[in-house]
Parts: sequence; C-alpha cells; structure tokens
Amino acid sequence: MTQCTLCPRACGARRDEGERGLCGANNELRVGRASLHMWEEPPLSGTKGSGTVFFSGCSLRCVYCQNRDISQGEAGKPISVQRLSEIFLEQQERGAHNLNLVTGDHYIPQILDALADARARGCNLPVVWNCSGYQSLDSLRLLKGAVDIWLADFKYLSKERAERYSEAPDYPEVAWAAAEEMFRQQPEASFDSDGIMREGVIFRHLLLPGGLNDSKDVMRKLFSRFGNRAWYSLMSQYTPMPGLEDFPELQRRVSAAEYDELVDFCVDLGMENAFVQEGEAADESFIPAFDGEGV
Repeated sequence: MTQCTLCPRACGARRDEGERGLCGANNELRVGRASLHMWEEPPLSGTKGSGTVFFSGCSLRCVYCQNRDISQGEAGKPISVQRLSEIFLEQQERGAHNLNLVTGDHYIPQILDALADARARGCNLPVVWNCSGYQSLDSLRLLKGAVDIWLADFKYLSKERAERYSEAPDYPEVAWAAAEEMFRQQPEASFDSDGIMREGVIFRHLLLPGGLNDSKDVMRKLFSRFGNRAWYSLMSQYTPMPGLEDFPELQRRVSAAEYDELVDFCVDLGMENAFVQEGEAADESFIPAFDGEGV
C-alpha cells in the first residue's frame, strides 16, 4: 500500500504510513458489520442468508449513496487479518450460503491473506465479490481464483451522469472493462441442488429518477455482450437521502411506471436470467446498521 493504486483513482496515497486514500481507507483494515443478510438476490440469500462482510470506505463518491456512514470510511471497527479470517469461519458456522464481501476493493491484499487462512482452517463457502463496478483490471486479476461469484453494479453509460453523481466520468469505460474481466474469469453460472449460486456473474443496475434512457442503454449493452450467460438484477429501491439539495432531480423515488418500462424493455431484449423487485422495495429494510455486529 505504498502509493496505492488498488482502485482506478490510483491516488497514490501512502496508506502504509497511515495516509488515507480517496477511498477513505488508510493502513487499518476496517469492517462495519458481519452478519447474515436476507435481502440479496434469491440465489445468494437463499433460506439461510448471505454471509455479508461490509468493509469501510469506497472509491466512488455517489451523492445518493444509501450506505454513506460506511462508504466514507468513517464507520467501522479496525481489525486484524487474523480476525477477518475468524469472521469468515463464523459466517460458515452461522449457516451462510456464501461469503459476501461488500466493497472490499481497497483491502484486497488483507482479504486474500484472510481467505487463504480461512480456507486452510476449513472454510469452503463460495466467495461473492460485491462491488461498485468501478474496479481496476490489475486488482481484478489479483482476485482470480479467489472469487466465485461477481456481484457488480453497472451504474451508468452516460459519462455526464457518472461525473455528476459519482465524480467518475471514466466510470462507463472502467466498468465495461471490469465486466469483461469478471465474465472472462467466470463465464458460466452454476447452482447447487437447492438453487444457490456457486459460480457466475450478476450485474446489478439501480434505476435512478430521470435515468430511464441511460438504464436502457446499460441493459442493452450488457445483454448484447453477455446475453443469458450472465444474470441481471434490476433494482427499484432508490431512496432519496439527506444532502441532495444540489440534485433536485434525485429528490424523489422511482415511479412504478418507470420501473415497469425498464423491466418490459429487458424482456423485449430477450433477457431471461433477471431478478426484479416487486411492490414497495424502497420501503423495505435494505440498509443495515453498521454498528459493528459480528465484528
């Protein structure tokens, strides 16, 4: 972590000396929560839950972030690599279907060490890499062989929207290259006898207010490249958060008509492997408390 280049920002922070990168992380491994999560896609949460581990910090700065307490690197408890390995084993003991590592990109060296230790001690759960889609190819290649399921956002194809909402005008090209690499590593999905995913790629897309046209562009591009060999998750759960005074267009929820139009569009594309959210998804409890539970 000398002159850090783990994420596409390549900010060069001397994290080994305690300096914080643009992701908000320094040389401390910080985790905000480790628990069973029932609100992931059905083949991940199943009946027992997905073994989520939420890491502090994020390389994006999405103005609408629902996990802001942890994404800014402020929440979370500093732990050792050994403790992280123990958390992985504890998730298996709880009955988790998988290890779901949320926003871990800036801790890849520590996570790989912890995974190797946990594997040596009997952890055999598939690893889900739950990420923003804004990943460097070098970092993704470090994870080859360690990740079984890629659970990746694909937020925008519009550079203007990416810059306005995430301070990342290069997001579309970076996320596309990352998607290609993820699919190269896991080109086929597989499931166990209970329908729980063991390998594969799931692309998530959150429909934003006023973003229907860009969302259609995203889904068209993804499906034209990966077809029904990949899986897709169409999310309607956008919830306006405090601090959006400069973004009046985001100060409302997505309408049912907007979301239904996106779903119908994907059906017309020929998409079969897709998850949709029904009812008032934005009213459900998708945002956990980052209170150090399980850490």
